[in-house]
Amino acid sequence: MLRIAKILLILSIAMWALLGALGNVTDWDGTTGAVKAATSMSTFDPVPASGRATSSPLVILMGAMFITLLKIATGVLCLVGVWQMWSARAADTATFARSKTYALAGCGVAMFMLFAGWIVIAETWYELWRSATMLEPVLGSAFRYCGMIGVIALFVGAREE
Repeated sequence: MLRIAKILLILSIAMWALLGALGNVTDWDGTTGAVKAATSMSTFDPVPASGRATSSPLVILMGAMFITLLKIATGVLCLVGVWQMWSARAADTATFARSKTYALAGCGVAMFMLFAGWIVIAETWYELWRSATMLEPVLGSAFRYCGMIGVIALFVGAREE
């Protein structure tokens, strides 16, 4: 039963990532608009760090691609992990533990994308924490997603006794 719960949790991360990537692709203007809002630092009053602001189409494209491609990578890795975990669900403890590799790699990619992309780059470099309009919807969501994925990774990665 515990193994099934772990498999379903990894499946939920795969679904989150792939549905998110689909949304990024089908609403590309919204995706690039969110990145532009962060990089242009236009959602809050000018501050000394405003010199970092950019509306460079290349920077915006790179940010949108970073988010979208890493969501796809997360989804694919987690789906491979789900398949391997499902295939090993009745196996011995060591075999099931080895089957988690891709699932945990997918969790790691997701946490990297959320932490590096939103917390390090958007919040720290582009000071998105100053933005009343972006603070909760963007940074709050990134924090929640990263935290939940981290907790799931710890649960899935825990050794069985």
